[in-house]
Amino acid sequence: MTPPQAGWADHPAALALAGRHRVRVWEPIPWVLALTFYFAFPKHLGFGTELLVTILFAISLDLVLGYAGIVTLGHAAFFGAGAYTVGMLAKHGIWNEPITGLILAAVVAAAVGLGSGLVLLRTHGLTLLMLTLCTMALLEEAANLAHDYTGGFDGLDSLPIAPLFGVFEFNPLYPKTQYLYVLTVLFVCFVFVRTLVYSPFGQSLTGIRENMLRMHAVGAPVRGRLVLCYALSAAIAGVAGGIWAQANAYVNLGTLGLDRAATVLIILVLGGYGRLYGAFIGAVAYMVLSHFLSKIYPTAWQLGLGLLLVVIALFARNGILGIAEAAVRRLRTPHATL
Repeated sequence: MTPPQAGWADHPAALALAGRHRVRVWEPIPWVLALTFYFAFPKHLGFGTELLVTILFAISLDLVLGYAGIVTLGHAAFFGAGAYTVGMLAKHGIWNEPITGLILAAVVAAAVGLGSGLVLLRTHGLTLLMLTLCTMALLEEAANLAHDYTGGFDGLDSLPIAPLFGVFEFNPLYPKTQYLYVLTVLFVCFVFVRTLVYSPFGQSLTGIRENMLRMHAVGAPVRGRLVLCYALSAAIAGVAGGIWAQANAYVNLGTLGLDRAATVLIILVLGGYGRLYGAFIGAVAYMVLSHFLSKIYPTAWQLGLGLLLVVIALFARNGILGIAEAAVRRLRTPHATL
């Protein structure tokens, strides 16, 4: 008589997935710190708002790079698409309500991601990397040429963003509303991404990243899932771009530039990609280091940051968060007796 087979709920992989999906004790800490920052540093909320937007943008890139293994250097295309959607609608008097404006930014960015993903994700490796870069460059040049709509090189300034819920004004000099607004949007998007990556869909993305041929062999719709992941990531990047335009009341070609795309990639390398909270650690490390290094040596502050990246790439390929995880594992492992 053969023993009854265990169900999926009793499978070790399922148990491990359920364990990772549970909220761990330390996970509320970043959000508590973010709220503490609001009360402790009221004069630096502009910096805090920029930091939160950067974290949201980094999370969108982490979804495709860290979990699906899609190598891209043109993710700023979606950030810029969302920013220009909000900017053009507000500047030309079509729509300036913040929340629905973000939804429209996400839809436009997702459409760009879906359309480009259907073409670009037929390729891999260096070809894919260059095509994503070319896509971003094409959008940047299109925004530059469409001067009547986008403002061209000068961009769109003084965007008339309506008060949030008709009550809370967006004030660039005292960005209290912007900070709490961005923090709320970041939390909602983070919960969505966290749920997604620990779902069966997210686990299939990890399988595709680790061994695409095996996923093809078991009958998984590899290309369809990659395209869907790419579009979802583009939508989140569009939200980041849209909320950046709302918080700063302007948008320019810098939202579509290589500098922004490279910066968010550096942030993930610093913090550790494929870990969700690596975007938090990397963004804080990058922006704080940039701030202090530029004060110490204004003309060559990138040199110090570059040296740090070299050290991280050579000796800590999982980033700062990987170093912390390795240290915790060592502390938990009992020392061998002689």
